[in-house]
Amino acid sequence: MSNVPLMPKATAVWLTENTALSFDQIAEFCKLHPLEVKAIADGDAAQGIKGLDPIQTGQLTRDEIERGEAEPRYKLKLAERKVRLPEQKTKRGPRYTPVSRRQDRPNAILWLVRNHPELKDSQIMRLVGTTKSTIQGIRERTHWNSANLQPLDPVTLGLCSQIDLDLEVSRAAKEKPATIESGTTLLPASVTTAPAPEEPTPAETKKREDMDVDAVFAKLKQIGGKGEQTDE
Repeated sequence: MSNVPLMPKATAVWLTENTALSFDQIAEFCKLHPLEVKAIADGDAAQGIKGLDPIQTGQLTRDEIERGEAEPRYKLKLAERKVRLPEQKTKRGPRYTPVSRRQDRPNAILWLVRNHPELKDSQIMRLVGTTKSTIQGIRERTHWNSANLQPLDPVTLGLCSQIDLDLEVSRAAKEKPATIESGTTLLPASVTTAPAPEEPTPAETKKREDMDVDAVFAKLKQIGGKGEQTDE
């Protein structure tokens, strides 16, 4: 639960008008500066703000206020809420890019496309706050200023933080399935685990060469014999 009351300034206005609490006590409870509370009491600040009763909203009890008035050094404690509301998850919208930085976005997109091709268009959109059509135009070199674009690091340009970039790259790496290079296949285990063939000894090599020579001469004699019979 948050330690800050609802509408701190409005609560401070009510406490200064309806209690004898010190400026320090009100400032501590409302998370304001004591001088700001003094300015509220003097009418120099929070003009037009209607006081909010913290007792009716269940943020303070009457006993807690009376104890604070009796002990100037006592710090008021925010009352426990009877009903706990679930925290609302805010949907993260597109990243806002200052006007002065928007002209650098195409260069940053080109850098991301070249150096991190695994990033999806949605991830690039989150990082630099651009549109899908712009990313597609830079990928296909159909962007109106493609000839003048230069790849520049978006972190250096101030379009995103290094933490955000590393996070998106790690996400893309986890989502990308492991692939095998084209033209290669996995061999069966019987082939990869088979023992390497033994090399022949010099004697076996010489014997094979002699057998090959004898076979060649025998073939030549056979051919020659057939030729003589044909001439007859």
